[in-house]
Amino acid sequence: MYRALTWLALQRGVDIEDAQALGGLARQVEVSLGPPLPGSPERCSIWVDGEDLTPMLRRPEVEAAVSLVSRAPPLRRAMVAIQRRLARRGPLVMAGRDIGTVVLPKADLKVYLDASMEERVRRRRKEMTALGRAVSVADVRRNILHRDSIDSSRKTAPLRPAADATIVDTDDLSEEQVVERVLALAEAKAC
Repeated sequence: MYRALTWLALQRGVDIEDAQALGGLARQVEVSLGPPLPGSPERCSIWVDGEDLTPMLRRPEVEAAVSLVSRAPPLRRAMVAIQRRLARRGPLVMAGRDIGTVVLPKADLKVYLDASMEERVRRRRKEMTALGRAVSVADVRRNILHRDSIDSSRKTAPLRPAADATIVDTDDLSEEQVVERVLALAEAKAC
C-alpha cells in the first residue's frame, strides 16, 4: 500500500519530502485490495481511486522512494486508518513492517518473518531478475540496508517485531514451508 501511494505521489508531482502533502494525498484516496490478476507475481492487487497500481509497485522509482515516503507521520496516520478499515472487513493476512506493532496491535496472531542478509539479498535479486531487471548483489544489498536503516530509525512506527510476535527464521525454508509454519501457528492459536 505504501508503494502504491509512493507511485501516486510521484505521478501527481507531490514532493516526497513534504510530509503534510503526503498525508493529504493519503487522506484523499480510496484504497482497495483484490485478488491478484492472472499472470501477476503479486499476492494481491492494490487499487487506488479505481486504478490497479499493482504493476507499478516494483518500479525502480518506487523502490528508491518508498522508505522516504513511508516515514512521513501524516501519511502513516492516514495509512493506518485505511489498513484498519480494510482489516475490519473480515479475516485476512496482512503483511508489513508495522502491522503487529502499530496497525493491528491486538491481532490474534503476529508473525515476524526473518532471514539473514544473504538470504534476503538472494531472494530480492531473484525477484528483480524475474521482473527483467539486472541488478548486482552489491546494489541489492545496499538498497536493503538503506531501506532497513530508514525504516528502523524513523520516529513513527519504527521497524521492529512486536513483543508478542512469533519470530520465524525463514533462511532454510521454502515459501510453502513458511506458509505451512504460519498456518500451524494459526491453527494452534485457534485451539
